Amino acid sequence: MTSTSAATIGWDIGGAHLKATRVEAGRIVAVVQEPCALWQGLDRLEAAFAAATAAIGSAPANPVTMTGELVDLFGSRAEGVAVLADAAVRRLAGVTVYAGAAGFVAPEAVADHVDRIASANWHATARLVGRAVADALVLDIGSTTTDVVPVHGGAVAARGVTDAERMAAGELIYTGAVRTALMALSPRAPVAGAWTGVMAEYFATIADANRLLGRLGPDDDRHATADGRDKSEAASRLRLSRMVGRDVPELDDAGWRAVAVWFAEAQIRAVHDGVLQVLSGAGLDEAAPVVTCGIGRAVAAEVARRCGRPARDLAGLLPVAAGAAADLAERASACAPASAVALFGGRHDL
Repeated sequence: MTSTSAATIGWDIGGAHLKATRVEAGRIVAVVQEPCALWQGLDRLEAAFAAATAAIGSAPANPVTMTGELVDLFGSRAEGVAVLADAAVRRLAGVTVYAGAAGFVAPEAVADHVDRIASANWHATARLVGRAVADALVLDIGSTTTDVVPVHGGAVAARGVTDAERMAAGELIYTGAVRTALMALSPRAPVAGAWTGVMAEYFATIADANRLLGRLGPDDDRHATADGRDKSEAASRLRLSRMVGRDVPELDDAGWRAVAVWFAEAQIRAVHDGVLQVLSGAGLDEAAPVVTCGIGRAVAAEVARRCGRPARDLAGLLPVAAGAAADLAERASACAPASAVALFGGRHDL
């Protein structure tokens, strides 16, 4: 793809992925996600920018949102915001930075809006949803975290702004569909009819459980596994077996799927708890839907069911170019914050 005067590319600079959505004439035409282990150095971001640009082209307008300022490469959120904004400016033309309720700001103004810029990608998604659904609960389950954001009267109605405030409010749950270590989900698991302690080691992630349960798409898991082995079901069973101190032959395939179900259910319960906490203070009508997005949309839909609310996939609310690939809307939903800032176009009048 080449640069066009009508094109905008929205970027979401995360600590584990770089996501980009290209919009032309108000419609989404392309989406790309690149692995970006930012904690390992800025060269990872440079490589991800290069790969994404090669796939999606360039554009004169490049609005940016971010969560990568939290990685331990930086000594503070302020440092991370400044460094990531500068990296975007070096690589892209026409950069604006999303600052939550303040809208988009120029790169030279980021120091004045650190608390609103840092990890504000959830706000962009919720703002986009509010333009289509007046009252809703946005539930975005990504690779690493889950965002739970009420929308009321078309406006973002979150109680928290910073990560600390959002975690206290139940609006940020540090669990995701790929990268969450299994030891973070449960201290025990039922195995062959008995409770078994879970190893407090980084032996396996929820991606291993979701892989055995058929809940991951081909592009959902872009990072190395916990042991560096492949992403086959056999290798996933091996990693699961270490978590409960067993060897793979001790259980059949159904037995290991049952272990995977346990960890997947533990994660669903954690998300459900956060959703119930948010709903308890959100003042949303019982008919207000849960708008699902992220790579964990299927889990989000299940949480909506347990809450007795209808689920609407964000994919159905996004304007996608005519003749686009059949899965483009779903991929744009999986990269919801990038899609949101691309559709907003980086306008200062939001």
